[in-house]
Amino acid sequence: MNRRKILVVDDHLIVREGLKLIFETEENYEVIGEAENGDEALLLIDKLKPDIVLMDLSMPKRSGLEAIKTLKQQNNPVPIIILTTFNDNNLIREGLFLGAKGYLLKDSTREELIRTIEAAIRGEMLLQPEITRSIFSDNREQKQINSSLNTSITERELFVLQAIARGCTSKEIAIDMGISERTVKAHLTNIYTKLKVDSRSEAVAVAIEKGIIHIIK
Repeated sequence: MNRRKILVVDDHLIVREGLKLIFETEENYEVIGEAENGDEALLLIDKLKPDIVLMDLSMPKRSGLEAIKTLKQQNNPVPIIILTTFNDNNLIREGLFLGAKGYLLKDSTREELIRTIEAAIRGEMLLQPEITRSIFSDNREQKQINSSLNTSITERELFVLQAIARGCTSKEIAIDMGISERTVKAHLTNIYTKLKVDSRSEAVAVAIEKGIIHIIK
C-alpha cells in the first residue's frame, strides 16, 4: 500500500514537529512537506501533489481560509482538513462552505486525526462530536426551521444532511435508514441540486447558512 502523502501547514514550528512525530509512527502516512503560511502552502500543493493537507487558519501573509478559497477557485481537488485552535461557528461554516473536508481542534487525539484524514481521502467529511454539538440543534428544532423557510428539502434529505455532518458514510446512512446505498446517493444528488452545491461539505455549509441546520449560540 502506498503511503498517504501529507502536507502540514502551520506557522508554529512546534505544531509542525508534533504532527511529524505522530505520522512517523504511522506506517500508512508520511509528511512530504511543511509550510508556514498560505502562500507557501499553495506553492507546495502544486509542486508536491499531496493526498491530504492539514491547514491552520491563522497565519501570516495568507490565512488558511484564503488559501482554501484560492484552491476552490482553481478547482484543485486536494482534500483539506482545517486544524486549528478556533472553535468558532462562523469559521466552521466558512471552512465547510469553501470545501474543507474536516474541522479539527488542535487538542484532537491521534485517532480522531487519522479517522478524519481517512474520511477526507474517501471524499467524505468528518466532524468531531464537540464541533457537531456546537453547530447543530436537535431534529425537532431543525424540522421547524426547515418548515418555516418553506424549503424543498424533504425529511429524509434532512436526515441525510445530519448524517453527513456527523461524518457517516453512504453505507452507514443506508443501514440507519433501511435503504440501499444507491438511494442514499440519489438523496445526496437531490440535496446538491436543491442547494446548488457540488460536495458534502458545501451542502452542510449552505444548509447552515439557510437555517436548514441550526447553529447553536
